[in-house]
Amino acid sequence: MSTPDFVRGEVRITEHRGDDDLLSAGLGLSGLAGSPAAFANPQAPTPAELRRRAIQTSWKGIADLGALGGYGKVYGAVPMVPGREYQAFAWIPGAHSPHRVLLQVPDHFDASRRCLVVTASSGSRGIYGAIALAGAWGLPRGCAVAYTDKGTGAGYFDPADHTGVALDGTRARRGSTTLEFEPAAGGEYLGIKHAHSGDNPEADWGRHVLQAAQFGLAMLDRAFPDQAPFTAQNTRIIATGLSNGGGAVLQAAGLDDQHLLAGVVALEPNVRVPGHGRALFDYATEASLWLPCALADERFAQVPMARTPQGEVPPAWAQRCHQLHERGLVNGPHVGQQAAQAVEHLKAGGWTEQALATAASSTALDLWRAITAAYASAYMRKGPDDMPCGFHYAATGAHGAPGVAPETVRAGWWADASGIPPGNGIGLFGGTDHTADPTLQGAWCLRALWEDTDPSTQALRDGVAATTVKLPRPSLPLWVVHGASDGLLPTSFTSEPYVDWLRSNGGHPLYWKVPHAQHFDAFLALPGFGDQHVPLLPYGYAALDRLWAHIYDGAPWPTVVPTPVAQPRGAGPLAPAALDLPAPWTAGPG
Repeated sequence: MSTPDFVRGEVRITEHRGDDDLLSAGLGLSGLAGSPAAFANPQAPTPAELRRRAIQTSWKGIADLGALGGYGKVYGAVPMVPGREYQAFAWIPGAHSPHRVLLQVPDHFDASRRCLVVTASSGSRGIYGAIALAGAWGLPRGCAVAYTDKGTGAGYFDPADHTGVALDGTRARRGSTTLEFEPAAGGEYLGIKHAHSGDNPEADWGRHVLQAAQFGLAMLDRAFPDQAPFTAQNTRIIATGLSNGGGAVLQAAGLDDQHLLAGVVALEPNVRVPGHGRALFDYATEASLWLPCALADERFAQVPMARTPQGEVPPAWAQRCHQLHERGLVNGPHVGQQAAQAVEHLKAGGWTEQALATAASSTALDLWRAITAAYASAYMRKGPDDMPCGFHYAATGAHGAPGVAPETVRAGWWADASGIPPGNGIGLFGGTDHTADPTLQGAWCLRALWEDTDPSTQALRDGVAATTVKLPRPSLPLWVVHGASDGLLPTSFTSEPYVDWLRSNGGHPLYWKVPHAQHFDAFLALPGFGDQHVPLLPYGYAALDRLWAHIYDGAPWPTVVPTPVAQPRGAGPLAPAALDLPAPWTAGPG
């Protein structure tokens, strides 16, 4: 059987049966929720150990596996699914670095209802980054699932020992094999593929998804040669993803000239519509500057992560109000007055109070700075040693200072890291000063890149413009699911402009704006956080169920769908009634 011409090098084929499987690497639901899967030799984990931990990390980063969250009881399931994996490096024409593609083929693949689910990782995660959505829904029902890391992932390159990540997840030296990512020779700082590949991968996320679909069909030919060929005419291809993965499948829908896709379900997508909404870099740099002060307002006093354990405004947030006051951006002598004005500034830009409240988590965890520093480098096609605004990545040594990564930490990066540092022994350095508000300098600089009209910053705006989506064909069944309380990718900047744009151009997308759902289901396991929200994954599963019924059972595709009347989970375990999922749809693959 032929291999697609965009694949270079080997296709790695592995078997997963017995005490291993496709969906949880043999860990099951309790193992996924437990302690990190062990390495027998932490300095040299095996490919199988790395895979198991990468799957576990991806599950824990996306799903609420906490005791109160209801996964496996109220919705979802993690059955054992034996099968095979086919994995390779693929290239977009002209790209400097590859993206990973992976097909999981269950042994019980349903030949009578040929189904291929194609997905892209959320955030900047690695190849298994969408397994809790696409794998959990598709594999148990007999679908093959094709993944792409969409040019992101934790294939970090360390110049300290000239190593990167090989196809099997282990670390290898430059020149010994094809690496997931390797910057130009030389250099001092750690290389991160999303930020430093020079490809602005976000502009090609749709192409990554379509290549993954084509790879999936080709590998199904290998897996079942007596049933070949597998084509979009005899195999239904369902695209789904969440967050950046949701944006990727919407990009793919707009580029699908060959009509590969039979339907699309996008959860909380990072989607940029030409001339509508706001670009992620725009509102994220604004949030980085203004949200620390805004969240000091008394209206957020009961919001998780908006106050110290003693119930006080974090000193750094009060200091940000002071700095905005010093620059004449807010008035009044007291933090409360300044914070209220910061809130009004953000609301004037389209933020809702719901989004601001849940954005406290992203602010407390310093996600805005981490995201904008990395994305500025990606958009401007910078390398590890010339990131904008003086930022760089380095391993953390004693007291958090730059150092050399221990072998045990470096060996686990591919399995453990999220694709955007800081974390896992890597720090984000630069863009700071020695004032009372040390991160303000970098935040101002990143914001200026967006607002500046100097030719030297045009590359950033060009990079952002290249990420806008195109219109899908009007007949494509398409469903967008988004939490009303999303504070990272607010609906007013992303899903709502996209849905309105499609409708104004003759499309008929379905849209669920789920009350009390926010961006990170995984955060719902944190004390106090889950009390106020519901998970989003069950609504994604339900939308996929309805798409399946339409494609395979002839159920009519609805023109509108009622918005669930979801209720906050509360302090106890999640109850089915809180989700208000519509009958007769099920809440997941279980």
